[in-house]
Amino acid sequence: MYNGAIEAGGTKFVCAIGTPSGEIVDKVTLPTTGPEETLQKVVDFFAAYQINRLGVGSFGPIDLNKDSNTYGTILNTPKQLWKGYDLLGALQRELSVPVYLDTDVNAAALGEYRWGAAQGARSVLYITVGTGIGAGFVKDGRTFIGRQHPEMGHIKVEQHPEDRFTASCPYHGNCLEGLASGTAIHDRYGRAGTSLPENDPVWEMTAYYLAQAIVNYSLVLAPEQIILGGGVMKQERLYELIRNKVSTAMNGYMDLPVLEEYITAPALLDEQGIKGALALIPADTDKYQKVPDFL
Repeated sequence: MYNGAIEAGGTKFVCAIGTPSGEIVDKVTLPTTGPEETLQKVVDFFAAYQINRLGVGSFGPIDLNKDSNTYGTILNTPKQLWKGYDLLGALQRELSVPVYLDTDVNAAALGEYRWGAAQGARSVLYITVGTGIGAGFVKDGRTFIGRQHPEMGHIKVEQHPEDRFTASCPYHGNCLEGLASGTAIHDRYGRAGTSLPENDPVWEMTAYYLAQAIVNYSLVLAPEQIILGGGVMKQERLYELIRNKVSTAMNGYMDLPVLEEYITAPALLDEQGIKGALALIPADTDKYQKVPDFL
């Protein structure tokens, strides 16, 4: 029998059948509509297989506190139809298998740690820069959650001196997501970043914001590797811009690795999320998702 995996995103649900070694046997992509309609399509996909367990990396915010009465529930999401929806309970009820739940970015970090660009590293920070910005952290094979899952996309950053944009985050204004996400880029220009030339000033500004965040994450977490994924990072020029700005901002304070090896692209070709969901299924369920002893 196989394991099941779900990368539950705000735009699409990716469902897969796979093996403990990360091999994807079958996969389907479904649009994220209302919860009942979406979950019915998820159930229909898995009905063709007999799965042992299910790993789920979900959009959020989602309650990951196992002692909470609302564990597994989507919290204050802008997707109003999903707000308050018991995703974990619905999946357990419909599929009748153990479900291992984490954030989508923690799952992606775990996928790259296990089978991708971070193989051999003891710790990795995965940052996704897309419609929103989020980050997941893995150390010694364990994802970090804390009291609730960290919202690293909402740290405050200093606005670029030439950026006159009114930041797009409705909660924090000029937080990282409000200034550097795909949504922020779209709101600046009224069109997607994919339509902008590589020499547009927005890329230098975006690198400025992401570099600030990486310096802060590096000082707090000191990961062995940082991986930047998501739709915005398809603009490959960003990697060099970010590395240069991280070097300047750090100003020799930390002994960082070679930046081309420290700040990298994902290696799993947009499958880090779904493979990471498979990796959430532990060999030893008693050790799953305990708060690591390194914090």
